[in-house]
Amino acid sequence: MKTLKQMLAEARQVIPEQGPAELKKRLDAGEPVVVVDVRDPDEYRDGHIEGSANISRGFLEFRIGTVAPEPSTPIVLYCQTGLRSVLAARQLKELGYERVVNLQGGFQKWAQSGLPVVKDQPLTTEQIQRYSRHFLLPQVGEKGQRKLLRSKVLLIGAGGLGSPTALYLAAAGVGTLGLMDGDVVDVSNLQRQILHTTPNVGRPKVESGSEMLRALNPDVTVIPLAMRIDVDNVMDIIKDYDLVVDGSDNFDTRYLVNDACYLGRKTNVHGSIFQFEGMATVFAPDQGPCYRCLYPTPPPPGLVPS
Repeated sequence: MKTLKQMLAEARQVIPEQGPAELKKRLDAGEPVVVVDVRDPDEYRDGHIEGSANISRGFLEFRIGTVAPEPSTPIVLYCQTGLRSVLAARQLKELGYERVVNLQGGFQKWAQSGLPVVKDQPLTTEQIQRYSRHFLLPQVGEKGQRKLLRSKVLLIGAGGLGSPTALYLAAAGVGTLGLMDGDVVDVSNLQRQILHTTPNVGRPKVESGSEMLRALNPDVTVIPLAMRIDVDNVMDIIKDYDLVVDGSDNFDTRYLVNDACYLGRKTNVHGSIFQFEGMATVFAPDQGPCYRCLYPTPPPPGLVPS
């Protein structure tokens, strides 16, 4: 009968390992890798890697098909220290999965490396009621709602585009919203900029907007940024957010936001509108073209109305 030490040695001969930094790099690059946490559910709730699926080792062979239906799917397994998961990885290898990797050092080494860790917080009764319609959607569900509550989105512009975007993101339960705009509310804004109301005319848009969003959903932390984005502050501002929504109304800002998001590896959701025509585009680094790729140079001044 083989000892545990012998089984581990044999598993490591056939299962490649990679460290936390390498896995983080793959995830940041958008590789279609499936990360599976083979620990027990209580361990998973205490802290896990963002986006990982929890399938306890004892159920792995039966449930792996729900997250990796194809044998060619790239899979990374992890447990607390990397021992259970290397044995589990060998089991998947024997089942025909071709691209299975074990996380060296497991979750413990990931956390000790200072990489981001997710810890599930129980939803309150009010939150369960508020987001109950999301729970009915298979694309969201309770897991997706928890992720929304942990998410941070920066909104550049609190005007015609930023207003409905901010309201819907707040209503959906996006946990942190950075609201950035250097303008004040004008009466001419009110027929389309639904984040603001008549009593707020003359007030900074970020103050008016913040009050509206907090009243809509107290779960949301709103960070008012009463300024314009520029080359000196853009990198420092976007670094704290998962996603940037560009609702600006000028080409200088659009190119600046595009370049900063590309350099900072941030997904840029861009929108623009003129009268009854509009467009929305998602620019994800290394997953397609960027704004500057599509429009290498801005049009001459005065050709396109703002």
